[in-house]
This record gives sequence, structure tokens and C-alpha cells, in this order.
Amino acid sequence: MGGEANTLLKLLCDRERLTYRKFNERFTATGVELYGRSPNNPTVGEPQFRKWTGGRLVGLPGPETCAILERMFPGYGAERLFKHPSEVIDPQVPAYDPDLEERIAMTASETHEDADATVGMSISDTTIEELHDRVVTLAQKYHRLAPVKAFEEADALRGKVEHQRDRTQVPAQRQALLIINGQVAALLASAAFDLGYLRHARTFARTAALYGETTRFAPLQAFADGTLAYIAYHAGDSTEAVAKADRALSYGGLGDVAQSRLHAIQGRAYAHLGDIASAQRAIRLSEDAGRDRVDELHDSVGGEFGFPAERLAMSNSTTALIIGDSGQAEAAARQALAILGQRSRDAQSAHVQGGAAADLAMARLLANDVDGAAEALVPVWEIPSDQRMTGIVVRTARIHRHLSRPTYHGAQLPGQLRERIEDFTRVSPPYQIGPHVGLLALEA
Repeated sequence: MGGEANTLLKLLCDRERLTYRKFNERFTATGVELYGRSPNNPTVGEPQFRKWTGGRLVGLPGPETCAILERMFPGYGAERLFKHPSEVIDPQVPAYDPDLEERIAMTASETHEDADATVGMSISDTTIEELHDRVVTLAQKYHRLAPVKAFEEADALRGKVEHQRDRTQVPAQRQALLIINGQVAALLASAAFDLGYLRHARTFARTAALYGETTRFAPLQAFADGTLAYIAYHAGDSTEAVAKADRALSYGGLGDVAQSRLHAIQGRAYAHLGDIASAQRAIRLSEDAGRDRVDELHDSVGGEFGFPAERLAMSNSTTALIIGDSGQAEAAARQALAILGQRSRDAQSAHVQGGAAADLAMARLLANDVDGAAEALVPVWEIPSDQRMTGIVVRTARIHRHLSRPTYHGAQLPGQLRERIEDFTRVSPPYQIGPHVGLLALEA
């Protein structure tokens, strides 16, 4: 769209690459969502759109039009949308690279296209050990990193691994480097997903699965298929999610951690399908980890490839919410927070703490305990803005939708919580830089 943004509306349209045609389509669809299909719904012509984005509007449009705009751009009132960005943008909002999606898309494409590349002579085994150690380090500190930082570090490591892989033809070295490449691709998938880029995350996960298949490294195949499963149900394809989770569970050589993670993902997929019995069975299986099995990815590397008890409890809490069991959801969320509280500060994940706290709040809301929900949300507000990744944004959005029901209209505390959630979301990476897709509950 180009040009300096004279209004916040223009800035937001530029950020989402909304031409007049795309803006009009979304405006019309939102009008139908709010007021049904009626010839009296507000419309916007191109000259009017140019006036809105150019800062030439005197006063505000009608209340119905304002309501549509506020639904299109949650977190911003209509009056703010027509002001200059400098008057309404919070100076504490972190600055993000506007070309980040293009960089992620390019990296995803390059990674996938390079998955079969094989040329070179030989390298030192010590070099491979160093690259392996760097993957382990990144995986284990992933929970402390902002997703943008995690992506940048993984992308830099990808380049180093591929540079070394191109220098060897020794089969054992190539095998080791292909596995490392696959692990890096899996971490890139996690980072892209946390930023809200589902399409690119899927490409990275498929790349990781390709490396796993090429090297016959079953734990990597299983991890990648599990990631593809939760991307699928997050995108609304629960049937595909169940199929991916089932395939991941069919691989041999998986440890207890891998099995727990995959059953938790499977349970969420069944919950989205409305298959409560299968979802509950998957939850039980995810908690049955008493066989002392380990594998070389989920256990030996661990970190982002692991699935600690607090993360399992948080995931099962969300699944319980989806199937409508608020009691089970609250118990699991409490368990997640209790386990997390026993970890050292460096081992605590802001994502898990925020996700479990949000699930606990939602469970209390389902029991009509608004005060209890407000208390549960206190740790959520403390999450740094650059670590408010997709999973937390999804959970708080669910709470916002619940508090927007007519029964809460005019009530002070629900209104305050809605405003707090809008402010919380507004500075999150998925909102600032991610594509505004419809987000479902997810395994993360």
C-alpha cells in the first residue's frame, strides 16, 4: 500500500497487506457476522477507504461502522483507529521487523529444498560434535527465549550445519548432519508456530519429517508428525490431526516422553472432533509413563523436544476445557502450576506458567467464579511482551470471548479483564507480526 501511515488504520492495513479489495471483503464479512445478511449493513467504497486511511476523515463513521472496525482490529477503539499512529502506539511495544514473514518464508523454502542436498568430501568429527552440542543447547534453552530470538538462533545454526554437510561425502558424517539438520528444522517449526505462522511452521515440520525418514531416525519422524498434528487441529483440521498423531505413535523406538507428548496431542485432536471418550482415553495414556523407555531425541536432547510433567498437565488441562470438563481442567492446571513452582527459576517456562494460569482462569469462569478467574490470571500479566506466544494468546482470547457474553455486559470486573486481555494481546508477537488467523486451542 506504501506511503507514510497517517492513521493507525493505515498502519494496521499495511501491516496485514490489506488492499482496498481485501479490506472490503473483510469489512463485509465482519458486518454479516455482527448484523446478519441485510441490505442495511454498512458498506465502504474505495474513496471512503482512502479518506479513512489518509487521515482526512472529520468525526467518526456511524456506530455500526465503528463496531465493525473494532471487531476487525480487536484491541483498538474506533477513535484510536483514525488517529495518527504516534498518538496511539504504545512506546513500550517492541519493534518488529516488518519483513519477518518474508524472511521466515524464504528460510522455510530454502530449508525444505535443501533437505536432499548431498555433496562434499569430509570434515572433522569434532565439528559434528560441536554442531550437535549447539542443537542441544538451543533446544534446552528454548523455553527462556522469545520466539523471534529462537528463530534467529535456529536459522543461524541451520546455515552452519548445511555448510558443513556440503563438505563431506562420508556416509556416517552425512547421516549425523542430516539428523542435526532435521532437529534444527523442528526447532524452526516450533518458533514459526509460536509466532503464529502456521503455514511456514508446517513447511519446517515437513522438512524435519523428511530428514527423519531419510535417516530412519524414528524419534525425529515422530516429533515432526506430532508437530504437524497440532498444527493441523490448530488450523481447524482435526481429522488430519488425529491421523498424524496416530502415524507418529506407530513408529518404533520411542521413549515414554515421546509417547506422552503424542497421546496429549492425540487427545486434543479428538477433543476438537467432539470424541470425548477417545480424548479421555488419550489423556489417560499420556499420563501412563511407567515403562522406563527413552530415545535419542526426546530424552537425550530434551528441552523443546522434551515434554516435562508440567507441560503435560497444562496440555491435558486445555483438552479437558475443550470437552467441557471444568473440574478436570482445573485439577490439571493446578497440577501444572504446582510442578512448575518446584522447578528452579531458570527451568521455569513462562509459556507453561501462563498457559496453565489461563486454563485455570477459564475453568473457574465455567464455574461462574469471575473473582477466582481474575486471581488466576495474575501470573499471565507478568509475561514479557516478546514471550507472549501463540499458545498464550489463544488461551486469553478464549477467556475474552467468554467474558464478552451478554451475561457479563455492564459488570465491572469482566469489563476490566476484557480490557486487560486486549492490552496483553496487542503487544504480543503473534498480533504484532503474525497473520491474524483464527486460532484454536493448541498443544505447545
